[in-house]
Amino acid sequence: MRLATLLALAMLAIVFLASAAEDPSVDAENTVGLASDETLGTFLVDGEGMTLYRFEDDDPGSETSACYDACAERWPVFFADEIRVPEGLEETDFQGFVREDGVIQTTYKGWPLYRYFEDKLPGDVKGQGLGDVWFVVNP
Repeated sequence: MRLATLLALAMLAIVFLASAAEDPSVDAENTVGLASDETLGTFLVDGEGMTLYRFEDDDPGSETSACYDACAERWPVFFADEIRVPEGLEETDFQGFVREDGVIQTTYKGWPLYRYFEDKLPGDVKGQGLGDVWFVVNP
């Protein structure tokens, strides 16, 4: 039984990796990509396909973040030292700034970018709409 479960998990991983390899939005060459959902439309993901979010309490373009301490534990900042994007995105829309805690954070059109700690698989959007202040980033 245990071996069958392990084999099933291995097969699932192979199928997922094969489908990710065929999906241009999940590209090892890109540090930011695009994913889509029927309800949410197209949204930003990191190079591993994990959803990127924005926080309504942030002031876009101010190079500051309103998410520290416990907030930053649940919403880790996104940083990519080099931005590479697929067709449909512009590298120049991404910048970075040094937060008050010394961490560098990437922004998209001025909005600081975050991941959500409950998102475990590429394409998860468990943070969407939380507290009515966290949202996927639609380009």
